[in-house]
Amino acid sequence: MKFPFSLFLFMLLLAGHLKAQDSLGPILPTEDSYYRIVKVPIPEGVVLEAGGVCTMPNGNIAVSTRRGEVWIVENPASTKPHYRRFASGLHEILGLAVKNGELYCAQRGELTKLIDRNGDGEADRYETVCAWPISGHYHEYSFGPKLAADGSFWVTGNVSFGNSDWWSGKSIVPWRGWTMKISDDGRMEPFAAGMRSPCGIGTVDGEFFYGDNQGDWMGAGFITHVERGDFVGHPASLDWADRPESPVKIRKPLIYKQVDPRDAPNSKPEYTRDEPMTTIYELGHTTYPNQQIKAPAVWLPHGVLGVSTSEIITDDTKGAFGPFAGQVLVGDQGMSKIARVFLEKVNGEYQGASFDFRSGFRSGVLRMCWGTDNAMYVGGTNRGWGSTGKEPYGLERLIWTGQIPFEMKAVRAMPDGFEIEFTQPVDKATAENVEHYAVTSYTYKYHPVYGSPMVDFKENAVRGAKTSADGMRVRIVVDSLRLGLIHDIKPEGLRSAKEQLPLLHGAAYYTLNAIPSGPKADFALVAVKPKKVEKEDVEDPGMAVNTPDNQMKEARPTTAGEAKKETKPAPAKPAAPKQKAVSEKEALTLLTKHTCSACHKINERSVGPPYAEVAKRKYSTAQIVALVHNPKPENWPDYTPMAPMQHVPKKDIEKIAIWINSLRK
Repeated sequence: MKFPFSLFLFMLLLAGHLKAQDSLGPILPTEDSYYRIVKVPIPEGVVLEAGGVCTMPNGNIAVSTRRGEVWIVENPASTKPHYRRFASGLHEILGLAVKNGELYCAQRGELTKLIDRNGDGEADRYETVCAWPISGHYHEYSFGPKLAADGSFWVTGNVSFGNSDWWSGKSIVPWRGWTMKISDDGRMEPFAAGMRSPCGIGTVDGEFFYGDNQGDWMGAGFITHVERGDFVGHPASLDWADRPESPVKIRKPLIYKQVDPRDAPNSKPEYTRDEPMTTIYELGHTTYPNQQIKAPAVWLPHGVLGVSTSEIITDDTKGAFGPFAGQVLVGDQGMSKIARVFLEKVNGEYQGASFDFRSGFRSGVLRMCWGTDNAMYVGGTNRGWGSTGKEPYGLERLIWTGQIPFEMKAVRAMPDGFEIEFTQPVDKATAENVEHYAVTSYTYKYHPVYGSPMVDFKENAVRGAKTSADGMRVRIVVDSLRLGLIHDIKPEGLRSAKEQLPLLHGAAYYTLNAIPSGPKADFALVAVKPKKVEKEDVEDPGMAVNTPDNQMKEARPTTAGEAKKETKPAPAKPAAPKQKAVSEKEALTLLTKHTCSACHKINERSVGPPYAEVAKRKYSTAQIVALVHNPKPENWPDYTPMAPMQHVPKKDIEKIAIWINSLRK
């Protein structure tokens, strides 16, 4: 038997690859090792810009599109699913639900029931359940419906934006920026106010939750529990709060008394360091505690876990989708990814931790639903809404491979810190070493500026760590817990007990709205080691060359005495030290640490411009430092505006800048 030369060559190459890999260390598992993305084929000519997805009682998947169509996908898990158009001619459908076997969708200005009276597989009656006002503005999207526990429907309305002041959300007609609750017979109840772009809606344990993304009055993405009469942050909707059917008590003057709206139509509000510090948590818990102002239950740090919050669904597969049963999964359109949220209730308030879960979808993740095969069906679109996924639309299945990743399964608040639960037993030696934990806390400003940097940044020392007998939990004692803030928990040095694997995702972001009562940890604590603080320059050299002081010095005539002094030769300035090269490995470590990699790639377009394109602008190191701390969105008008990253140390940005500029070579 002859041995094919091509196969022999392949085996040689494979052996060389394996040998090289052995020298680099073991291959670590990736997200794809545990949750696999499978593309659902779409027939040629079908433009499936998915605005809604839901599962029919017979297992078919219904998909609504932004182009006003509804498609039924039969045998969606097969390699050749069949597509049948069920409805068409509708207006920007951004949600779909099934009730009693009938489909309901939210158009721009109404909740519509789609009925197939003759049973031919196509809707022949489009019944208006409820209509609401629209002005015709492009941004007046309507999202939903979602089914409430009592059988009624939730629908939310996007605010519009001005033509000159595009950055400022407006509620031009009633109930824009509101959640509406609609009964079967068409009665509409204005339920809650303060939404900006409420694409993310869903129910958790029968309770209504909503999510929003960064923008004016919204510092970053989040999800929160919404009850009747709540105000969740954006003041535009309060133009209608004094109508008799409104349950919302708070009014605009109370908000503006605490926060300057800076609403001059030709002056875009910009972030400044010296403006008074206000947070939505402070407004609701301290300033107006009886006004039903709702702070986020869980923040989704901007640029880390997303930039454009979408669908909210609960894993109700009872373990058929992996180890996170009962937890909440949150889509993100801009970053084409899904985050995971663990919720708990402490002293009557929802709070909890958010985690990275799965990236890499082909288009912007807008809607998700569970199939009868316990796979998640993900509908995507990116027309007009840029996304890291390159394809303009798509339908995909997310399938659990059956392998359990080493992850933080949950983080729970304790009276003096947190308890971390894992999906696999941890190695006790690495888990009980306090040097293997980093905890920092910060928040976002509540103001009319588009987004917010991380503010009120503080390092929280970890004083002790104790592993449970089964190795599945670690309790950590953390100094200086702060109410209303995000606590960024990174168990950086932990390993799994069996395979010594690092965590698949190494950070949890816990929003602490309440601290539970109970006994404190009963184990030995360590003293806090003082950290070495490196002094950094306050200003970047050469960035303030035209200040008023400099102009005054240049304009003032010199005296004769000064002229004599000026005739003396000036001492030679020492040559600027040559910048030390920064390796790609060191740069990528810093970019990951400071979450830059979430929005920027080296050569590919993402939420922000690629580093290679930034390099072409030939910014100096000092200019890059200044632009990271205070971005200028007008420099990159085709990308999502970047929030100020003033918490990133100057010395780290300088290294990143040196590496970026090296890409020009």
